[in-house]
Amino acid sequence: MNNIEILSGDALDLFETIEDESVDLVIADPPYNLGKNYGNNNDSWDSESYLEFSQKWLSHSKRVLTPNGAIYVFMGVRFISYLYSIMDKDLALLFNSWIVWHYTQGIGKTLGFSPRHDDILLFTKSKNFTFNLDPVRIPQKYYRARNNMRGANPGDVWEFSHVHYCNTNRENHPTQKPEGLIERMVLASSNEGNLVLDPFVGSGTTLRVCQQLNRSAIGFEINPEYVAMTKERLATPFGGFDSIDPRMLRIPNDLRTTSIRKEYLKNHAQWFLKNHGQYNLEFNNPENLF
Repeated sequence: MNNIEILSGDALDLFETIEDESVDLVIADPPYNLGKNYGNNNDSWDSESYLEFSQKWLSHSKRVLTPNGAIYVFMGVRFISYLYSIMDKDLALLFNSWIVWHYTQGIGKTLGFSPRHDDILLFTKSKNFTFNLDPVRIPQKYYRARNNMRGANPGDVWEFSHVHYCNTNRENHPTQKPEGLIERMVLASSNEGNLVLDPFVGSGTTLRVCQQLNRSAIGFEINPEYVAMTKERLATPFGGFDSIDPRMLRIPNDLRTTSIRKEYLKNHAQWFLKNHGQYNLEFNNPENLF
């Protein structure tokens, strides 16, 4: 049975409690150093102090990762190149992907272009790392007999909506991440029963996703209010993740042969919508989709 644990305190102190090479996956959404208010702390550092902090927690992350482990790091544009350099040059982690999370709504600007993406770095500890493609495939755009009907690689540009304030899963946190976004990372870079570490729990999205995907997880959080919020979230009944890549709902064009179409649609929900119950019902009646 998976074990979900959240520890209250400073991430650098709590990292000391984690054994070397004991964590299979790190998913980190650290403060971006943009002056946001996180209740009992603000992420407003001078650049040198912020990069020193980043170096320390990233060094700990490398230490605790298993040899086949991976780390995903969210970061805004101001510091992402610095974090890339720390992981690549200073820590000798192996670069795998620079993922762009595209969202459709965000801050509006009148002088300059409004931001509509965050960046996510994926590094691994060695060349022999866990990566499960099948669970994160997306439906093909067109049907061809030679295609893998299980779907295509989602690529490195991911579209997930922000968790809007009207969403029932919306928590009182300024930078809550969509569950579907974290789901893809967990499915791709860990196996059931593995241990996932989130050094900056925030609203608890990573722990919630791991709880539903049969992974164990440990989270660090410095704000006691967010710790309580996460515990309450983990106790809430699950009805499906709060976000989805819109491509997961598409059905391949030119899927004309009746027998192939019915067989494909029967599998669609299991392949692409397994953890998104709110979208499953329509695919249980394939005749309604044509």
